[in-house]
Amino acid sequence: MSFELLKKVGNAQMKKAVLDVRSGDTVRVSQKIKEGDKFRIQVFEGTVIRVDKKNSATARIVVRKVASGVGVEKSFLLHSPLVEKIEIVRRGKVRRNNLRFLRERSGKSARLISKDFDRKAANTLPEVEEEATEAPAEEKAEA
Repeated sequence: MSFELLKKVGNAQMKKAVLDVRSGDTVRVSQKIKEGDKFRIQVFEGTVIRVDKKNSATARIVVRKVASGVGVEKSFLLHSPLVEKIEIVRRGKVRRNNLRFLRERSGKSARLISKDFDRKAANTLPEVEEEATEAPAEEKAEA
């Protein structure tokens, strides 16, 4: 199977728009979980410690939280149909993409300094330009 064919299939399944999630953000990810023949939504809230291949069909974020004193990390594919929505809760001030040093820290030393940001603007999906090929065809039909 050629790489071009795989790339074409991957790009066809990409979502039209995704949020601009960065390392250091505290996010709330809603994910579909299948139980039997039913789906339910499970929310996972934590700090983004890694962002991979941001503009690719295989874009991925790794989210970390501490639950009952145990660190839990979960990886989410941004373009997966199982990821319902992502909401940015806080923005952290960081200077690197991979925050794996947070794994060894606990308590106050594991906190990130929060940065002011427009929460409403950050959580709205960017407008996607629709192809304008249909509009001229309608104008020709009227003439």
